Amino acid sequence: MSSPARYYPDAQAFLADHPRRPRTLCFTNGCFDLIHPGHVQYLEDARALGDFLVLGLNSDASVARLKGPSRPLQDEEARARVLLGLRSVDAVVRFGEDTPLELITALQPDLLIKGGDYTPETVVGREVVEARGGKVVLIPFLPGHSTSVIVARILSGRGVLA
Repeated sequence: MSSPARYYPDAQAFLADHPRRPRTLCFTNGCFDLIHPGHVQYLEDARALGDFLVLGLNSDASVARLKGPSRPLQDEEARARVLLGLRSVDAVVRFGEDTPLELITALQPDLLIKGGDYTPETVVGREVVEARGGKVVLIPFLPGHSTSVIVARILSGRGVLA
């Protein structure tokens, strides 16, 4: 299976394919192992803030280091395909490090967007973005949706109504 269009192995490939910078480049990142309504709402809200949303996607190895040996549940290409099926995501760029700092430094986004479980001080790359006049934006979570809760429910054999 070949990699989907708009899925880039690294920042250099993305930058080569986009020599003209979008007016307002938004960036967010994560594992996005099982897409749920909270992810969809978050990405729609993030995309509404600018002209182009780049999603930094943790590599399989990075997810395993961060979440444990049973993760990811889907490989990085499958996760990218699902994400690129959403209208809100303009491009997915893979990164293999535990944090997206190198990717943020290379892309220099105007807006760095993270979920409501962060504070501005804990957002990796904040200094890079703010140094060039960009902003960090925190978007609240849609209550009741969590990949960890879904995984626990599956492993316990419980359905949504159980």
